[in-house]
Parts: sequence; structure tokens; C-alpha cells
Amino acid sequence: MLAWKSCLLMEPSDMNTFSQLLHTLLGIGIEPRELTFLQVSVRGVIVFIATLIMVRLGSKRSLAEKTAFDAVFIVIIGSMLARAINGSEAFFPTLGTGFVLVFLHRLFGLAAYYSHAFGILVKGKPVVLVQDGRLQRKNTFWEHISKHDLEEDMRLDAKTEDLSKIQVARLERSGDISFIKANGVKQPAT
Repeated sequence: MLAWKSCLLMEPSDMNTFSQLLHTLLGIGIEPRELTFLQVSVRGVIVFIATLIMVRLGSKRSLAEKTAFDAVFIVIIGSMLARAINGSEAFFPTLGTGFVLVFLHRLFGLAAYYSHAFGILVKGKPVVLVQDGRLQRKNTFWEHISKHDLEEDMRLDAKTEDLSKIQVARLERSGDISFIKANGVKQPAT
């Protein structure tokens, strides 16, 4: 807070000196291959702090990459902010765009909360892979889940190799497969 007050109280010539120092320190206007170690390091520190702020302003679920919606957001933010560090894009506009994308991600998440149809559009919907112990071949085909993939997840998560013991298996929006065992099947202790 004190730093901002001192910046506001600066004389115009002091402000010019501060601006020049900032441009020199960040390498603003310099070709990416001409940036020094110090300039890239300072950029990295600023982008790191800005990204932490973005993550705190964004939703926690985006970090878990629960859906393609979240994964796309993380990939775009990471790629874009890396360009601010290496100098291949303008520094401050790139940081600003990062905050805009965080706001957009939150806005879409809020819209998906209130509108199931919009939620399906941006996050997808679960698909039934097994119903009453029977493989739903059409769904496994369209989702590119082989019987061997399903059996692997059954062994790891449902602790069974017997398809008849599965009441429902769904490919969730996150890409994980969830299992509900048929009645009378004892759940393993975890």
C-alpha cells in the first residue's frame, strides 16, 4: 500500500525514471532472444505471483482438472503466461488477459451451476458403460473405452474382475470411471 502511495506522489520526472527502470528490469520492448537472465527471472517472479493470485481468484476445482472445461483453462493459462515470461508476447497485456480468462472461467462455471444445459455444453455429461452387469458396447465404442480398459478400472477401483457384479459403471465428466456394485456384493474395506 505504501509503495502505491509513493508512486502516486511521485513527480512526473520520477515517474518517468520509475517507468524506465521497470522497462529495463522487465526487458519491455526487447527481442525475446536478447532478454537477460535477470529480466527473464524478474518476469518469472511476477508471473508466478500473478498466477497465484489468479488461482486464488479462480475456482479450486479448475486445479483438479475435473472436466475438459477445467483442463482447457489450465493449458491455455499456462501456455499464455509462459509467453509473458519468455518475452514472445507483450508482458502486461498477457498478464491482463490471464485475469480475463480467470473471470471467464468463473462466469462459465456460474452459468453451468444455474443452467444444466449449459453445464452439459461446457463440461459434458456422464455416459453409462455397464448397466446391470452388461457392457453397453455402443457407449464404450463412442467413448473409446475398450473392455480391457474397463476391466483394469474394475480391478483397481471396484476390486472385482466380474462384470456381473457391477450394477452401473459410468464414464464421468472428469474422465474417471465410477462403479456401483450390484446389491448383495460386499464392498471391500478401504
